Amino acid sequence: MRRGQQWFRNMLQCMILITGFYILYRGGGILAESGWIGRLLHSEQTAQAMKEFAVSAYLPDYEAALDAQSDSVIGAWLRELAPLLWEEYWKQQEERETLPEEITEEITEGRKRTVTEDSDEAVPESQMEIDTAAVTERETETEYTPQTEAVRQTELEDATRTETEETAPTEPESQIQEASVIPMENLADFDYLLNHYFAVDPDTTADASQLDALSFLETDLTIEKNPDVPQILIYHTHSQETFLDSVEGDVNTSIIGIGDYLTQLLEERYGYQVIHDTGVYDLVDGVLDRSAAYDYARESIQKILEEYPTIEVVIDLHRDGVEGIHFVTDVNGKDTAQIMFLNGLSKDSQGQEVTYLPNPYIQENLAFSFQLQLAAQQSYPGFTRNIYLKGQRYNLHLRPRSLLIEAGSQLNTVEEEKNAMEPLADILNQVLSGEGS
Repeated sequence: MRRGQQWFRNMLQCMILITGFYILYRGGGILAESGWIGRLLHSEQTAQAMKEFAVSAYLPDYEAALDAQSDSVIGAWLRELAPLLWEEYWKQQEERETLPEEITEEITEGRKRTVTEDSDEAVPESQMEIDTAAVTERETETEYTPQTEAVRQTELEDATRTETEETAPTEPESQIQEASVIPMENLADFDYLLNHYFAVDPDTTADASQLDALSFLETDLTIEKNPDVPQILIYHTHSQETFLDSVEGDVNTSIIGIGDYLTQLLEERYGYQVIHDTGVYDLVDGVLDRSAAYDYARESIQKILEEYPTIEVVIDLHRDGVEGIHFVTDVNGKDTAQIMFLNGLSKDSQGQEVTYLPNPYIQENLAFSFQLQLAAQQSYPGFTRNIYLKGQRYNLHLRPRSLLIEAGSQLNTVEEEKNAMEPLADILNQVLSGEGS
């Protein structure tokens, strides 16, 4: 009888221990998800100290119970269960919350960087003193994370399921416009417009008053072609961007070489006079540094615009940096890098205007991107990705017809990039000449 009582007592202790550890496990989960507390607890020293304190405070008989059960199967199981539960939980938390290395570095750099009033990463005057005599604009590099791309992917797939019964294309083609004649009533629908033509970055907002397709289509963006004077400027804020098979030291295989080919097409095939600025703005003393590239580029571009006031179109040509995604489609039987237009809205995630980044040409620039997007949809379905909207400015305030174009990614070949310049030059001519196909 006494032996039976001892067995029952041991089983009861075991159940209490298991319940206690479950409470610790769930409690740790709640704390770990509560912002800065969770980040604090992620340190190994803090986790171990909390574990030891919790055991001593709430389970003072834990070690004694384990010793009492040391010769039993239950005792051995309990001795292994506790640390396993704890270690597995924190392992899952770390895997779930750890950002990719490149994102972590970008966030860290952003926090360390001192930013002044005209910076796209600056804080409002209420949070920091601004030296208006030394204004700079330090904008983030236009790199897109797999998480951001996944958000755009999900948004478009949701919209597609409501609009058509056809099978959605696979990534990355799921973000590409299908060739069709879009009814005007669809373009007047803000939700339709947002889901099918735009992707909004989390750092900004867009509303129906700003994304007005009918107003975009009514905007006259044509120019009177005059090959005797410069009318188009092409430059590269990030001149060191390269591709899958670029040759180190050979600028012809970098984004500058792609700009050369676009310049050639616009001049020889369509009759525009183009200035291609090949200035380097993302190298400082021979070291890649993009923290102030938009500042340096702006100073140079403003001088060019002052020297050549006849320039009406300004194009900042980039390649995207999305990890692991090869943006390619077929255009006229050739593998072609897909392009994306990017617009800066000078608006934060709460919908407030970023007053220290004024841009009087936001609506004209949006109209320019949108008309090019429609021209591409009609002439080269699958060539463009959704127009990406961000909260900064990206020097798009220098002219009404300013563009930031992301051509492919680092996984595209030089040939695919050059192939993309042919349809790009064509749709540029369609919109600027008013001779849409």
